[in-house]
Amino acid sequence: MNYLVIPDKFKGSLTANEVIKSITNGLQRVDKSSSVESILASDGGDGFLEAVACKIMVQKIYVDTVNPLGDKLRAYYLLNKDTKTAYVELAKASGLELLKAKERSAKNTSTFGTGLLIKDAIKKGATNIYIGLGGSASTDAGMGLAAALGYSFVNEDGMLLNPIGDNLSKVFKIERNATVTILNRIKFYAVNDVDNPLFGENGAAKVYAKQKGATEKDIESLDKGLEYFNSVIKHSLLLDHSFVPGAGAAGGTAYGLKTFFNAEFISGIKFLLELAEVPKILKSNKIDYIVTGEGKIDSQTNNGKLVKGVVDLANQYNIPVVAICGKLDANETDLNVMGLNNVLEIYNPKKGVNYSINNAAKLVEDSIFNFFSASRRKTQKKVKVSNIFTKFNIF
Repeated sequence: MNYLVIPDKFKGSLTANEVIKSITNGLQRVDKSSSVESILASDGGDGFLEAVACKIMVQKIYVDTVNPLGDKLRAYYLLNKDTKTAYVELAKASGLELLKAKERSAKNTSTFGTGLLIKDAIKKGATNIYIGLGGSASTDAGMGLAAALGYSFVNEDGMLLNPIGDNLSKVFKIERNATVTILNRIKFYAVNDVDNPLFGENGAAKVYAKQKGATEKDIESLDKGLEYFNSVIKHSLLLDHSFVPGAGAAGGTAYGLKTFFNAEFISGIKFLLELAEVPKILKSNKIDYIVTGEGKIDSQTNNGKLVKGVVDLANQYNIPVVAICGKLDANETDLNVMGLNNVLEIYNPKKGVNYSINNAAKLVEDSIFNFFSASRRKTQKKVKVSNIFTKFNIF
């Protein structure tokens, strides 16, 4: 059997490389003669730089910047001087994982630190900049990033505003300094991991702000702020990108990139799968199964996440996909829409979340082993969506 393994990380538990190792161990326990090829990929969120560095000759550039709350931080981006191309991961300077749980606040965080990374890349000659979005701590519509690159946001009294989510509704005027015109020669690419609009029921605040520390009241305020901010943009810049699919990515940072820097939106998973030459592998090799996965499979998985991208590509070549996750929070209808027929879940409600997190590597390996052992024995030709513990009783 020939397997291609392309998982995402299990956030808070396993890196993508660790997931690959566990899946590979499980497959080789079934049959040591099996061919297992793996791809380190990303949907544009956490792990974006690691995936790029696997395939492109780049230099790691460290920069003094700030975290989402404005505290000093040293972070890095990647630079290919020959092609004058920089790769920036928003999560490195503006990521949720940079903050302790009690520090998380979608209202008071900013993408300013990511803007400083981009500013340094431009100083070093980059004319093509890919920004991997995802894992953000803010809901500032890219205001912080824009502020770092020459834009200013002032209130009705002419006072300069701190570029945070809580101030979206206070912006009265947008100004830009002379250096902003230099950015016209820079090509920006927003490497997107979701399809959400800027505001509304499926927008940046209502879908993602809660996990960034926002209360229900905060969420309503942020959503109204995003809508108001867009109205200011429409009036002052005569632009409206609020409902472009993906505008709501990273708390609206994608919207800001497109609005202020004319960024092109590109699919994160498509970009990295092509970079890793996965379509070429599928065309030239006989792949029997693709194994993918992520920490949680839910309704958001269908909004441009890595698993969905892998499934869509596999369907083009009629290759079956097995997905494994820490927690499954989607019904059979949702999974059918995603094109997922085989889903393994390592979470056991009898043992709790902490058990799954602390033992994730072994649970992934055992789940993969059980599934493919059963398939090999031909006692179960196709596993319908269910809890893997019920099917295989591995505990």
